Amino acid sequence: MEAELAECEDAEQRAELAANIAALGAKLRRIPYIDPIDIRYRRFETEPKPVAQAVMFCLMDVSGSMSEHMKDLAKRFYMLLYVFLTRRYRHVEIVFIRHTDKAEEVDEETFFRSPASGGTLVSSALEAMHAIVRARYRPADWNIYAAQASDGDNSHSDGELTGRLLSGAILPVTQYFAYLEVGEAGQSGAMPDSALWTLYERLRAYGAPLSMRKVSNRSEIFPVFHELFQRRRGKERAAP
Repeated sequence: MEAELAECEDAEQRAELAANIAALGAKLRRIPYIDPIDIRYRRFETEPKPVAQAVMFCLMDVSGSMSEHMKDLAKRFYMLLYVFLTRRYRHVEIVFIRHTDKAEEVDEETFFRSPASGGTLVSSALEAMHAIVRARYRPADWNIYAAQASDGDNSHSDGELTGRLLSGAILPVTQYFAYLEVGEAGQSGAMPDSALWTLYERLRAYGAPLSMRKVSNRSEIFPVFHELFQRRRGKERAAP
């Protein structure tokens, strides 16, 4: 599968292959080496364990500055994350939260298709996620993942509240938080640091465990996703 992945050019097929490789690698790490003497003198009995479950929060700015191209980039990243999680957990739920200066939980069709207008307050999405976690997804029972997509715009007055919510309410309960800053096609090397990017970089400098990348072309989505989650798996293997 690794050889096939190296030669594959189809994005969806690459995502499927990468997810299968990750699942097999995780399975290999879970199965200990058994010596024949262990089989002769020990009894191995299966012990039932709770079913692993995860929830995936998709947060996206849908204000007027977010073009259809930017939304398409975000959708592709969300798709890869969902495939990854379904290979990792037996049960996965998705929560779609879109926002302008107000946030709302919506279905998938509304999330990606329905137009919206208004300013931009990122804190509204984080507040909505925090409320939903408290109401429906107890961290002791759920593995919580979040992916946020935005062009980086945010009201200057909202920066302090956004940082406080992310650091104090969201990151402490999430297994992983990824921020994807999206731009128009061909912008990758020339995307300036936005208000939101600058804020998140400052939080990272203080130790906030969040991952950040900028993308502007479809071809960048899979490499960025692969890099982010290769790093995550590496950290898990290194953890005591």
